[in-house]
Amino acid sequence: MALVPSGSGGAPVIAEVEMNGGADQSATIVRATVVQASTVFYDTPATLDKAERLIAEAAGYGSQLVVFPEAFVGGYPRGSTFGFGISISITNPKDKGKREFQKYYAAAIDVPEEPAGPEVTRLAAMAGKYKVFLVMGVIEREGYTLYCSVLFFDPLGRYLGKHRKLMPTALERIIWGFGDGSTIPVYDTPLGKIGALICWENKMPLLRTALYGKGIEIYCAPTADSRPVWQASMTHIAMEGGCFVLSANQFCRRQDYPPPSEYAFAGLGEEPSPDTVVCPGGSVIISPSGEVLAGPNYDGEALITADLDMGEIVRAKFDFDVVGHYSRPEVLSLVVDDQPHRPVSFTSAAEKAPAAKSDGTAKP
Repeated sequence: MALVPSGSGGAPVIAEVEMNGGADQSATIVRATVVQASTVFYDTPATLDKAERLIAEAAGYGSQLVVFPEAFVGGYPRGSTFGFGISISITNPKDKGKREFQKYYAAAIDVPEEPAGPEVTRLAAMAGKYKVFLVMGVIEREGYTLYCSVLFFDPLGRYLGKHRKLMPTALERIIWGFGDGSTIPVYDTPLGKIGALICWENKMPLLRTALYGKGIEIYCAPTADSRPVWQASMTHIAMEGGCFVLSANQFCRRQDYPPPSEYAFAGLGEEPSPDTVVCPGGSVIISPSGEVLAGPNYDGEALITADLDMGEIVRAKFDFDVVGHYSRPEVLSLVVDDQPHRPVSFTSAAEKAPAAKSDGTAKP
């Protein structure tokens, strides 16, 4: 176990796993780091600068995998109601909540498939420069809708894909859209099979089972939940899935958010002082046997690092393989719709045109 306080403020693309199984990794040791640090709120370029410093520091300790918290790029809007609960008017385009959303929207990033946006390009370059697998929580912008997403990058500097939060929690549903089954990836990497669910998605048994069905081995859980009870959920998932669980949360003080004149901080009674801790972290790494390997840390910004003995997965599955010998598919089974669901789709005229007959006339 290692707990390291942070001093900073041509090959084939890795495939997504489709089925359970994989190579024997019983002799593999993977050094992994979860980052516990705050966003530079409303300042995405500065947040990316901070991310690079943290990745460089983790790589300097020999980490091969670096996992960031939920919404690290773009920010988790802790304490904000976006006007709801304070007499917001849906007919007034100039109300305070909508102006606040406009600033939050501006801090989000585009994640197009081709070509990659500038922020995605920079994150990919960081992963390549420091030779790490990178799992990064972001606020994704598509059109005028925001999504809470996780992006995956490999050590060759390639963007692999994303997971969009399937079910935002409580007031998150006001500002974030809903993901679908097309972005629940698990990537088969030289380190092991890597995937992620975000915050309270991890409490959805069927969604976890979808990842187990893809053979997940390194289960990343970026979160905004710093309550002690979160640790129980992470331990349960590690033992249930027979996988390593890496949960990364931000450590934030009130001063990490914009000043009261720009950002109203609700939920704590009176306005907190600048040094008030508004999210104490709790980032942790847990083994398939339920052993805490590093963390939880509630002391400040930190890099929480542990060596993962991948042979532990096989040993854990001997007793309990949730989608293998401990399943009863003739009684209980899961069907996952992994197709994208779009509100508008178009059929081209060429696809609808009738084929020609041999004499050149159109078929009826």
